[in-house]
Amino acid sequence: MPERITLYSAKICPFAQRTEIALAEAKAPFTRYEIDLSNKPEWYAPKVNPASKVPAIAYGGPEVPPDQPSPESIKIAESLVLVEFVADLYPDSGILPKDPVERAQVRFFIEGVSSKLIPAWYAYFLRNAPVEDFYSALEYIQSLLPAEGFAIGKFSAADIAIAPFLARTRISLLNDLGKYPEGDGKKVWETATTGKFARIAKYAEDLFARESFKETFDEEYVKKAFTARFSGLRSQ
Repeated sequence: MPERITLYSAKICPFAQRTEIALAEAKAPFTRYEIDLSNKPEWYAPKVNPASKVPAIAYGGPEVPPDQPSPESIKIAESLVLVEFVADLYPDSGILPKDPVERAQVRFFIEGVSSKLIPAWYAYFLRNAPVEDFYSALEYIQSLLPAEGFAIGKFSAADIAIAPFLARTRISLLNDLGKYPEGDGKKVWETATTGKFARIAKYAEDLFARESFKETFDEEYVKKAFTARFSGLRSQ
């Protein structure tokens, strides 16, 4: 039986949501503690994660309040490490397939998300890099998808890795938040979800309909937080 889990998370953060989705898929009992990323507690870095980022997990140790983490618990950080950690704790969750070929396919898909899609999106969103680079990354991810279903057919860590980023991409574009030219957001989202991108559009719909995603995504909160944080990007 897995030991006590305390998750340090933040609703705004796509990396943190990855871990929350994994825990929801595993139906794992855990205590969640929200970290305000703009005003992190003084104890967080020295007692939980020296990098001062979320997500992080305190595993095991005595039962203590989340804001008083025990030195006896094991501290683990980084979203993809934590997704695999949850998969290892709950091997029947399906987060990581048992078949070695499927596990490799999951990791290959995640590599594409990490090395192509996320950098291309942030470059466009934060620096107004060419939108074609974002479309190219989407096209690459779409090329990895099967004709239907999730990234390898059944739901897995591959889908957990991408879902929070597609959701925040959608919010940013539909609300015209970013460094790109004013008014382009909705046009880009329409292009990215129609025509030659019909397959990845259906994939995104399936991801957003997954119970573990819906349970861990507060759309109104993220929209307000993104508006507060990014609405002034064009004036910088």
